[in-house]
Amino acid sequence: MSTTTVQLRSETKAKLDDLKLYPRETYDELIGRLADAAYDDESLSPEEIEAIRVSERDIEAGRVRSLREIMRDLGDDRAIRSLVE
Repeated sequence: MSTTTVQLRSETKAKLDDLKLYPRETYDELIGRLADAAYDDESLSPEEIEAIRVSERDIEAGRVRSLREIMRDLGDDRAIRSLVE
């Protein structure tokens, strides 16, 4: 395996360290895992695509509700209060 050196800011390295699954996970393993997670190899079904299009039309038509309205309708007062705080 060939190796490559990359330069990282110390803040970036600290973030990568926090993302390690276990202390001895190598940066190669970590970055490979993160890169794999960034790709979705499963395409959307025709039904999912249509549901997205319907949702987009709802948004364009103004048929939207805020999270606060939905939580109020569900009766979750504690959650509503935490949104305000």
